[in-house]
Amino acid sequence: MGDEEAVLFANDRFYIAFTARDIKAMEELWATSGVICIHPGWQPLYGREEVLESWQAILGEEGAPAVKCRVPHATLHGDTAIVICIEELDGAFLCATNVFVREDGDWHMAHHHAGPVHMDESDLPEEPDVAVN
Repeated sequence: MGDEEAVLFANDRFYIAFTARDIKAMEELWATSGVICIHPGWQPLYGREEVLESWQAILGEEGAPAVKCRVPHATLHGDTAIVICIEELDGAFLCATNVFVREDGDWHMAHHHAGPVHMDESDLPEEPDVAVN
């Protein structure tokens, strides 16, 4: 598997963990240090412990939304990769930036930021043919 595919696979793992409310899988995905997360409407969270505590709270909620990743697009910069995608949550759309770093040969999330975007299903871009490297 090439780097682009491996990064997109790591991105898929994030959304699978989110949807399944699997905190163990979420913990395994995040990088060991230097992580930042900005949930919609939240202040930035710095550090692995603070970020994972936020995910425990979100994934443990009864009303945690179902999320679907749409049109992910990966850009690689050496041992860092950026994935831009559209998150669909209960019919609303967010634009997300997910940054991954290579640690011990595997891709781990170092940053997640999602925020509202004004669009509907007809505004979704087509799936990209290739990543921009």
